Amino acid sequence: MKKNSTALLWLYVVLVVALLVFQVNISATLWKLVLIQRDPHGTKSGTQRPIFRRGPLIQLKPRPNATSSITCDRSHQSYDICSIDAPTVLDPTNATFFLFHHSSAAAPYPPPEKIRPHPRKWEDALMSRIREFTLTAAKSPAPCDVVHPVPAVVFSAGGYVGNVFHEFNDILIPLFITVHTIYSGSRDFIPVVDDATDRWAHKYADLFLSLSKYPILIINRTAGASRHCFPSASVGLISHGFMTINPELISTSSNLSHFRELLDRAYTGGDIRNAATMTTGERRPRLVFVVRGRGVGRVLLNQEKVRKAAEAAGFEVVMFKPRGTTPLKEAYVLINSSHALIGVHGAALTHMFFLRPGAVFVQVVPLGADWAADICYGRAAKVLGLNYLEYTIEAEESSLTEKYGRESRLIKDPTASRGEQWGEVMAIYLKEQNVTLDLIRFGGTLKEAYLRAKKFMEDEG
Repeated sequence: MKKNSTALLWLYVVLVVALLVFQVNISATLWKLVLIQRDPHGTKSGTQRPIFRRGPLIQLKPRPNATSSITCDRSHQSYDICSIDAPTVLDPTNATFFLFHHSSAAAPYPPPEKIRPHPRKWEDALMSRIREFTLTAAKSPAPCDVVHPVPAVVFSAGGYVGNVFHEFNDILIPLFITVHTIYSGSRDFIPVVDDATDRWAHKYADLFLSLSKYPILIINRTAGASRHCFPSASVGLISHGFMTINPELISTSSNLSHFRELLDRAYTGGDIRNAATMTTGERRPRLVFVVRGRGVGRVLLNQEKVRKAAEAAGFEVVMFKPRGTTPLKEAYVLINSSHALIGVHGAALTHMFFLRPGAVFVQVVPLGADWAADICYGRAAKVLGLNYLEYTIEAEESSLTEKYGRESRLIKDPTASRGEQWGEVMAIYLKEQNVTLDLIRFGGTLKEAYLRAKKFMEDEG
C-alpha cells in the first residue's frame, strides 16, 4: 500500500513538472510577440509590452471562416471601404497591412485585397494618384516598431489638397461619417493618413484632436518607416454625397449639425460664446465678405461697390480672403462672431460651417452654376440652420455674355448646355466666368440680409 502511495506521488510530481514545462513553452511562444515600443524617430522608449493584449491573441487561432477577417465593400459609387477585424501590422513603406493568420485546411488564407482609400473613386485621373493599399494574410507576425492599443482608420489626403471644399467634402466629413458608422462616434481610434504634409496636419490638428483621443499618424512614402501594430483596422472613408450626412445611415443618427458641433468643440472648447462675444462692440451686424482671388474664375469685378452698398445697407463689413495657410481657428473666430457671410459660389464658402445657427448666409450663384450651388452649399446651409439667401445672377451680370453673345445657348439655356460635353461646359461656367452685380437688383437681397442679420444680432448677440 505504501509503495502504491509513493508511486502515485511520483506520478503526480511528473505530471506537475510536465504541465509547467508545457506552460513555459506556451508563454514563450506568446511572448515572442513582446516588442520594444519606439518613438517615431526610432529611439527606444525603454518600455516593453505585448504587441496585443492576451485577449486579442486568441484570434491567432484558426477560425472556422478566416475569410471574414478581411472584408471589403465595393458597392458604392464614390468609395470603397475595407476592414481587418484582427491584429494587424502596417508596413508604410509598401502600404501593406498584414493580418495575423494561422493557415489550415479548415481556414485557408483569405485572398489579398487592394484599395485606394479616398472617396472619389469615379474620378479616374485623381484616383490614379492615390496610393494603393494591400491587405493580406501573414503566417507569422512581422517585426513591429510601434504598438497602438486602438484601431486604425486609414485614408489618403492626396486628393485636391489645399482646397478647403475638398478637404471638408472628401476627408473631414467622410471621416466623421466613418467613425460614427463603424465606431458609433467613439474617439478610441488612430487617424492614419497617407500622403499628407506637415502643414496640412498642423492646419487640422485641433479638429483631429476633437475627433480622436490620439494624434494623427502620417505614413508617407518613406523608405525604412516604422511598422505599426493595431488590434484592427478600417481602410477607406464612407461618403454620403456632396457636403451631406444621411442620419438614416448612421447608428448614432448624426447629421451635419453634429459635425458643426465638432468644430465648436475644436475651436472654442464647446462654448460658442467664447467666439461669439468677440465683436467690435458696434451696434451694426457684422458681414463677412468672402473675396475670390484673381485668375481663378467667378471673381466679383465690382467688389468695392458691393462692399460700399453693404455698408450703406447697415452692415459692418469685414473683407475675408482665405489662403491655404490661413489658420482655421482664426477664420472660425472671425466668422463665428459675425452675423452674416456673403460670397460668390466657390470653395471658400465652405467657411459657412463656422457661422452660428440662425446667422445669414448669402450665396451669389453664377450663370450655369445653380446645381453646384445647391448640392455644395444650399442644402447644407438649411440643415445647419442658417438663414439662407440665394442670389442668382442674370445674363447681363455675367462676363460670359460679352464673350459668347446674348443669343448663345450657353447664356440662354445653361441647363441644356450642361448636358453636352459636361466637363468642357462646366469649365466655362466655373473658370471663365466673372460677375458684375447689378447694384439695384442686388440691393433687395442686401436689405433682406441686413434685416435678418440684425434680428439675429438682437436675439443672439
